[in-house]
Amino acid sequence: MIKQTIPQKTLAQTVSLSGIGLHTGKQVHLNFKPAPENTGFVFHRTDLDPVVEIPASATLVSQTERSTSLQKGEVVIQTTEHVLAALVGAGIDNCIIEIDNSELPIMDGSSIVFSEAIEKAGITKQTSLREEFVVDEIILVKDEQTGSEIMVLPADKTTYTVMIDFETQVLGTQNAVLEDISSFHKEISAARTFCFLHELETMLENGLIKGGDLNNAIVYVDQPLADRKMDLLHHAFNTSELKVHPNGILDNLTLHHPNEAARHKLLDVVGDLALAGMPIQGRIVATKPGHSINTQFAQKLAQVIKEKQRNKAPKICDDTPVLMDINQIMAMLPHRPPFLLVDKIFELSQTHVVGLKNVTMNEPFFQGHFPGAPIMPGVLQIEAMAQAGGVLVLNTVPDPENYLTFFMKIDNAKFKRPVLPGDTLIFRLELITPIRRGICNMKGYAFVNGQLVSEAELMAQILRRENSPKPS
Repeated sequence: MIKQTIPQKTLAQTVSLSGIGLHTGKQVHLNFKPAPENTGFVFHRTDLDPVVEIPASATLVSQTERSTSLQKGEVVIQTTEHVLAALVGAGIDNCIIEIDNSELPIMDGSSIVFSEAIEKAGITKQTSLREEFVVDEIILVKDEQTGSEIMVLPADKTTYTVMIDFETQVLGTQNAVLEDISSFHKEISAARTFCFLHELETMLENGLIKGGDLNNAIVYVDQPLADRKMDLLHHAFNTSELKVHPNGILDNLTLHHPNEAARHKLLDVVGDLALAGMPIQGRIVATKPGHSINTQFAQKLAQVIKEKQRNKAPKICDDTPVLMDINQIMAMLPHRPPFLLVDKIFELSQTHVVGLKNVTMNEPFFQGHFPGAPIMPGVLQIEAMAQAGGVLVLNTVPDPENYLTFFMKIDNAKFKRPVLPGDTLIFRLELITPIRRGICNMKGYAFVNGQLVSEAELMAQILRRENSPKPS
């Protein structure tokens, strides 16, 4: 299910920082900029003319070796995960990330510098509501060869659990847990990237990590440091003094947490899953995660979300509890038969409503609307939809019987299939923006047998009966 929750958020102002790309070794300037509602996260390559925009989308993942890269045409953005994790951790929905090179800066190998920059910029609420994908069944991606696995289970809130096992003495099994994304800055953002000495050698020999130094990655020494290897490291990091601490870490870094490696893997999961395009409500469990499995999982989530967006039909069964029957509806709405077009309400929250209309052969409009081949008029489908929406907006006042609901605007009305006698219309309406001063802006859908038959964007206003328009 996709639900609308709190207002979307963006930055209050632009904030800038600079650093070195880990793999390219090139200086890069980065701007976090406020973005309009429903923008999401979009990277802008400002060093190109014209500027190339690359959305943070799982469909654009091009490379996952040691980091996550996005590509649009010939244009690449490298090492996206730490920046995206900081944005998600701060509760940001919309942001433009400008960079003047191909790779985001590595900083100290964590997200903390980005998190602090976002905190410095400040956060502002927007008008549109955030959409969130509520997981209602287990979703799993597994790599049989590596044993890596990520799954998400239904849960009342979003949590992350990460388990790693490198089967080495210096770094064996570790776990990390994040119970609430609001704790990301405090608990996760400072966890730095890491690698093993043998991986470091390979990357150096292949011309990678040109922007690496001993302050932006934890290096676990999983083998003796021979003279040749020591010379290679001296040259790569421009230092004559290197040593291995008793905990197996190269040089002088002090761990921020005993399980810093697992926390950084959790950080990567948060950043990579931002590519799914929507916040997720569920319990996320990752075993031996890496950028490859992370982005595969994000791609699967994006597909599931797309299917849910395409078909928002509520699941109504014979045993589904009825929240409001026809008598309770008449106690709230001013409409009466034969112009009362909602029979039951099944769900009602601050942001959505689900209702039902049984379309019988005895409907009075069938007598004149194609009596030889009766079809429910489209305008009455919209009216029925609006009446269900009226329940949503009237639910916000303590005395709904003293109010009337008036149409203000109908936009983007579409009719997909005819509605016939014997059909059961299921309506779902969701707020597009929060209700203010009795004005309700909502998106409505009507379904028959799980198939979308009509939809529209509706705006309505409720007024007390004594304040309602009088005929001239």
